[in-house]
Amino acid sequence: MGYEFTAMVECHCRPLIKFPDLCCVLTDEVAIWFLCCQCADIDEEAIRREKPEELVQALAEAKADAIKLNLRDGCADGDSSSDRPTFLITSDQVKVSKGMIRERPRSADEAREFIKAYSGDRAFAVNYVLVTNLSTGVRKGGWDIAEIDFHHIPDEFVEEVVGTADSVRGLPRELMEKLIRESIEAMSY
Repeated sequence: MGYEFTAMVECHCRPLIKFPDLCCVLTDEVAIWFLCCQCADIDEEAIRREKPEELVQALAEAKADAIKLNLRDGCADGDSSSDRPTFLITSDQVKVSKGMIRERPRSADEAREFIKAYSGDRAFAVNYVLVTNLSTGVRKGGWDIAEIDFHHIPDEFVEEVVGTADSVRGLPRELMEKLIRESIEAMSY
């Protein structure tokens, strides 16, 4: 990207998510200078919307608001001796299949149930990424929607969970990079 910045990334506080692996991917692929991971600790079930795009936006914004209220020492400042901006990156994702919004599965059994339901169907991964400049308060957000056509998934493969592209994982890299560039450009005006 050619930019140096400090980033805080909201992490999912769920046992099914291996966030340290995601931190390494982000650091290697996006060249983040410093990475601080913090859980938003919000009640996602209390935030409901009819449309998947509105739901993921409301959740990403609620996560950013919660983290800003509870910043850990040092995370908001990044490297205080540097002129690099500090960005808070939050996101949310839902899948839409057969007209149903499916959020993060709460158990391995529910994950298997979701995968079985996707078999032979078309689904959409609806993502919203929000980049907040903690120095200026400026927010840039956007959606990324990936269409996924599933062939028949044999029952014997449902037990295996395989990693997928970043848009399907929940933090679309190209969208995140675009929003960070826009946030940096907004600082120069």
